[in-house]
Amino acid sequence: MKKSPFLFIICLHSTFLFSQLGGINVFEFLNSPGSARQTALGGSLIMVEDGDGSLVNQNPALSNPLMDNKISFNHQFHLAGIQEGMLNYSFQPDSLDLHFHVGLQYVSFGNFIQADEIGNQIGEFSASEAAIFAGASKKINERIKIGANLKFLTANYASENGFGVGVDLGAKYKVPGKPWDLGIALQNVGLAFGSLHQTNRKLPLDLKIGYSFRLKHLPFRYSITGHHLYQWNIRYIDPESINQPDILGGVVTENRFKSEVDNFFRHFVFAGEFLFGKRGLFNLRFAYNHLRRQELKVSSFTSLGGFSLGFGMHIKRFQIDYGVGFYNLAGATNHLGIRINLRDDWNK
Repeated sequence: MKKSPFLFIICLHSTFLFSQLGGINVFEFLNSPGSARQTALGGSLIMVEDGDGSLVNQNPALSNPLMDNKISFNHQFHLAGIQEGMLNYSFQPDSLDLHFHVGLQYVSFGNFIQADEIGNQIGEFSASEAAIFAGASKKINERIKIGANLKFLTANYASENGFGVGVDLGAKYKVPGKPWDLGIALQNVGLAFGSLHQTNRKLPLDLKIGYSFRLKHLPFRYSITGHHLYQWNIRYIDPESINQPDILGGVVTENRFKSEVDNFFRHFVFAGEFLFGKRGLFNLRFAYNHLRRQELKVSSFTSLGGFSLGFGMHIKRFQIDYGVGFYNLAGATNHLGIRINLRDDWNK
């Protein structure tokens, strides 16, 4: 796929133009949903512990024996032809009281036209980023688990290269017999280095706390995830909208209470998951991400921006997941995932 350098720049910095959070760090793809399930649930799921190995990229404490001998592959068909994906595998050695996982997360921006200073096309160049990560979880007691990921990052933009190292820390709290779960994750603690990252070396740090509750008389689990909790004000203020005259000649001022309420809800993702069947073999998922909707909305048009949907379906040794995330009027991202059990019994 051929694109112009102008489109390439827009793809990299669009979140910087419309947000205080995106576009100001390197390796921003680390904040993308790693799996179709995460996409369907608003981009984050850090408290649910089951056989889905793709969840460990956000909270390594979720790594558990139900993920053993299952290969998880997810691929996201992003806007403007950008491709993202993730591959995971989990295992537990008999001699250690630790559960391990390894994975690869990547993004490809495609091929771009290369031109000289006067516009003559002299070839093409590609752009991509990747993270190889490995981690482990440990059960402290019957209620608390902890985990950590170590990430090695690489980026390639034409002749420029960049590297980085990051760490994820996570914890999971659950009272045995209770229908609720609590998770906390500190993601992307680290720095980048190399010729590509000389002026900005910060990874996209995030602090998340998540809560989920499964209803007793209905096969439904809802979750609430708070993100960017280390920073209160995450609203982007458009300088062009400040002190603009109204139709009567007065000055439009911002409603402080409304702004604070809006800022509060930007910190949360609200999601739900129907778990049909005795073992939850068929799932319907949906979510609402207020930050995504507010940052990418067009004031004169309505859209499904901020909403996401999806499903999961178990067929013998395979688990198929699909998620669609609506961003704005420009379109949505489609995310497809598959888990393959290398053993005959899915529940082992």
